[in-house]
Amino acid sequence: LQVKMLRALQEGEVDPIGAKKPIKIDVRIISSTNRELSQLVAEGVFREDLYYRLNVFPIHVPPLRQRTEDIPALVERFIGIYAASEGKIVRAISEDALDLLSSYGWPGNVRQLENTIFRAMVMCDGDQLMVGDFPQIAQAQGVPTPEAVSETAVKLAEGSIITADDTGKGRALKDIERDAIRSGLQRCEGQMSEAARQLGIGRSTLYRKVREYGLDEFSMGE
Repeated sequence: LQVKMLRALQEGEVDPIGAKKPIKIDVRIISSTNRELSQLVAEGVFREDLYYRLNVFPIHVPPLRQRTEDIPALVERFIGIYAASEGKIVRAISEDALDLLSSYGWPGNVRQLENTIFRAMVMCDGDQLMVGDFPQIAQAQGVPTPEAVSETAVKLAEGSIITADDTGKGRALKDIERDAIRSGLQRCEGQMSEAARQLGIGRSTLYRKVREYGLDEFSMGE
């Protein structure tokens, strides 16, 4: 294959299957690789003459982890693509979730990010991607997902939250979580950033929980 590619570039002709003679071509080649071709040339795996034919105007694209400023635009693009192709109502991503993706190393670069967004879009039931839609990325970075908020909050507020009623029957999980969040906010005197840090959740997630549980007295805290 390398010989045929070299001939096409060098002689400007190819041999179509079944043809009796070569035909002339006029093309421009744009190629990409995630391999270090100069090293492959040194190892004798890649032809040196082909390498120099291809390496006329090299463009180095840094790995995604070195250009995290591109992640928001890429995420927006992938959300748009898969919202249309999968018939989903998802139109955005939360600030916490975007921060999560931006802080990840992405060893698989843009393709891994695209696959991650696709999986999250397929599984998401709401209109916005949240931290909980990226459990593998969150786990890799030791970030608690919203599903773990209740357990974390209850542990932090241990001793001040009633988990069972007078008959010994357990209270609903959402009621326990609401009390734990209220307790955490009271302990932090309404300071949302500090309360979010102690509860192990993002600040935007805490704001959402405050609205969800009607804890209006804390809605203006900073």
